[in-house]
Amino acid sequence: MSGDIKRGSVEMTAAMLISGTIGWFVVMSGQPVSGVVFWRCLFGALTLLVICGALGLLRPGIITLRAFGIAVFGGVAIVVNWLLLFASYSHATISIATTVYNTQPFMLLVLGALFLGEKITAAKLFWLTLAFAGMAAIVEAKPGAGEASDGYGLGILMALGAAFFYALAALAAKWLKGTPPHLIALIQVATGMLMLAPMTTFSQLPGDAGGWAILVTIGVVHTGLMYVLLYGAIQRLPTHLTGALSFLYPIAAILVDRLAFGHALQPMQIAGAAIILIAAAGMNLGWSPRWLRPRALQG
Repeated sequence: MSGDIKRGSVEMTAAMLISGTIGWFVVMSGQPVSGVVFWRCLFGALTLLVICGALGLLRPGIITLRAFGIAVFGGVAIVVNWLLLFASYSHATISIATTVYNTQPFMLLVLGALFLGEKITAAKLFWLTLAFAGMAAIVEAKPGAGEASDGYGLGILMALGAAFFYALAALAAKWLKGTPPHLIALIQVATGMLMLAPMTTFSQLPGDAGGWAILVTIGVVHTGLMYVLLYGAIQRLPTHLTGALSFLYPIAAILVDRLAFGHALQPMQIAGAAIILIAAAGMNLGWSPRWLRPRALQG
């Protein structure tokens, strides 16, 4: 294993494990969802401002006005994505919300076909259909005793909405190819900070150091540091390895939900989650079922 791949693998693994713990921090913050996202954006912006300054990305002329506008659009999408995802935790549990959220590659597939002219192959259509079957299984499942059951369907819809807006942000990132990713992230969180400031209730601030520590961690670690690790990994790893390691995120989230809150998936939920993750793996890693391959390629 080359040094770049080894380092990239460590960075990607760390980024996904950090992402998998954010649900715990959001729930334990005790803050309204809009407040959590505002502070995430503020502390994330401060962290990324330092990083961009250190990388020399704050000099004039490094980004065009058009690219800046697209980055702002992506920022609006990523913030709405966070609002919906965090809100879904209280309705469908962290495990289910995160699993449903991992339908985002399929959202991007459809958006790519509509706006970028990308082709939907038979294999991709197969994985899309399989993911839909997994989603149907989760929707039909009933939450177990002690789990969040009020508005279960609403929680699933919120997680799907979060996946859609994440896909919009990813689409914007595709349009920004060549723009420094850390600068894109800074513009996005700064956009979110300005967007959410008017609706943030500053009278409900944390009353102790522990509460502030959670919000600072979400901004500095889950946003600033995670972006640095993720972008570093993407630059070093081949696409298939990036896709494979990305599945540490939902696995970590499910484990955290089980250990911290005692939320265990029901059999139907496990089946649906497994189907969605397998379908997403097939999409990300470019798997093609044998019967869909041209005969000349079949051994």
